[in-house]
Amino acid sequence: MKWQYRSMLFIPGVKDTWLAKLNENVADAIIMDLEDSVPQERKAQARDFVAQALNMPTKKSLWVRINKTTQGYALEDIEAIVCEALTGIVVPKVANVADVIGLSAQLAQVEQARGLAVGSIRLLPMLETAQALWFAYDIASIPRVAGIAGISSKNGDAERSLGTRWTEEGLETLYLKSRTVMAARAAGKMPIGGLWQNVHDLDGLTKAASFNRQLGYDGELILHPSNAPIVNQAYAPTLTDIAYYEGMIAAFEQGKQQGVTAMLYEGEHVDYAHVKTAKEMVAYAKKMLKGDAI
Repeated sequence: MKWQYRSMLFIPGVKDTWLAKLNENVADAIIMDLEDSVPQERKAQARDFVAQALNMPTKKSLWVRINKTTQGYALEDIEAIVCEALTGIVVPKVANVADVIGLSAQLAQVEQARGLAVGSIRLLPMLETAQALWFAYDIASIPRVAGIAGISSKNGDAERSLGTRWTEEGLETLYLKSRTVMAARAAGKMPIGGLWQNVHDLDGLTKAASFNRQLGYDGELILHPSNAPIVNQAYAPTLTDIAYYEGMIAAFEQGKQQGVTAMLYEGEHVDYAHVKTAKEMVAYAKKMLKGDAI
């Protein structure tokens, strides 16, 4: 299965009233957070709330971000959330390949104990350390990994690890963003970007999301429900795009019948490679218009 989400919305695990409204969000996927948004003294309560939310009827893809400890990833988190309704785990503060392989082994034991197919719970590692960014391709290549998240939030873990200083223009994060996209694509996985922290600056979000889309990301991690429609739109083909690609396909098919497979379409050179892209874009657009899971 090709995983692709335009928007993945974080909801703090302690916000039980927010979790009760999962189906009201337009984000493609929900990430229920047990990590940085939850005070230490409320971790157990958050696990209970998230476990309850996983039992709710929903068509949403449900993910959970778990905690990392000095011994690895928190087994109490894993045991609280692994069930058939869980799509995957967002993995914070990945240092190296061993972190992800170790978590995968932990998950396999719990999956077996609960009668789930081993590997059914997917992983989305967050590349928040210099070491993780260096080994991005190796991490993305792990079979259980559905994608990798190359986040560039202000004052976040990645900024602290790399020693960069955040700017709205993003020159300081351009390399790490492109490295994440390249590693994910090379491994056949999903590249996810974000996070836009000034959640009420919707113009800034629009620009940031459009730029990330230009760099090759499939979608973004987001922090507020109001951000989902904007990010979804940034990653969706427009009606103008669809008309352009459908016209290209039609022109190419007509030319092919006449023995011509290299031609000009709206002034631009077109051949098999361009039409392959056009068909993928049209198929993706139709899938979204039908409301199918991405």
